[in-house]
Formats: sequence, structure tokens, C-alpha cells
Amino acid sequence: MASTSDIKNGFTFRHNHDIFSVVEFQHVKPGKGAAFVRTKIKSLSTGRVLSETFPSGHKVDEVRVERHKMQYLYKDDMGYHFMNAESYEQATIQEAMIDNPGFLREGDTIEVLYNTEDNTPLTIDLPQYVEMEVTYTEPGVKGDTATNTLKPATLETGAEVRVPLFVNTGDKIKIDTRSGSYMSRV
Repeated sequence: MASTSDIKNGFTFRHNHDIFSVVEFQHVKPGKGAAFVRTKIKSLSTGRVLSETFPSGHKVDEVRVERHKMQYLYKDDMGYHFMNAESYEQATIQEAMIDNPGFLREGDTIEVLYNTEDNTPLTIDLPQYVEMEVTYTEPGVKGDTATNTLKPATLETGAEVRVPLFVNTGDKIKIDTRSGSYMSRV
């Protein structure tokens, strides 16, 4: 058991029959009344973010987690298959656990958060930015850059993103995996 004084960003604990990770926290000590901890917590099973307030000194059930570097192998009807880079063990992870699976390429190395009690994967952390090649997009018209217009582009993994008019087929672009938005040309 851990106390609210142990709460910090990234802290994982069991709450309401689910496992949560702290996204943001603030220790509040009002002038009148008892202190409390205001948190934003993310469910590791559903991905929902909740606001929760705990009284100071409240006990929570800490969950021990480990981060493993894993290499993405392939996808089939069972899910996404990954291999541990150190032990060469393979794991299958469902698509619902991955925020933006369209940005995964075979051979990419990512971090998987594991629950050490039963050795089950909890979440997958994609790199913040990925560089991918545009396989198809409509050609831009010369001189058509006066406005900040975007057009759809298909990437090498089949994912679609919106890109500026000057991006052409064959260009390598940098994408933010959290929002799925175009960042720059590489």
C-alpha cells in the first residue's frame, strides 16, 4: 500500500477494480480544512482520463510495472505481435491497447508497460515522432500556397494524415504520433 504522498506523474495504482496511471497531480492545502491531492488519472485498460481527488493520507494499492523494449513483428487476426529485444519472447497485444496503430512499421522498437504481478502488457508507448514516406497524395498545383490548406496523404503503413499542399508522393515526413498530425518534411 502507498500513501497519497507517494503520488507523482507515472505512478500506477489499482482503483475501482482497474489499473490507473497518474497523468497530472497537485497537492492542495487550503487555508481551512484538510489537505488533499487532486489528480488526473488514465485507465490503462480503456485509456479514459478521469479527474479524481484523494484526501491527504489516503492509502492506494500500488501496482509494480516494468518497461520493456519490444520490436514490432507483424499483425494478424490475433492482434499485433511483438518480440522482447532482450529475452526474445514474443507477445500478442490487442489493437485497442495501441493509441495509433497506423504508425507502427515492422521492425520498429517501442516501449511496452508490463504489470509485474501477472506479467501482462498494460500499454504501449509509441515514439513521440515517426518519419514515414508518403505513398500517395494528389499533386499540388504550382502557386497554390497562399492559404494554409491541407490535403489527405497515404503513408507507407496505410495510415492517412493531412499534409500541406507542397508535399508530394515519395516525400519523407515527420508525424506526431499522439495527434496524428503532420510536423515537417524530412
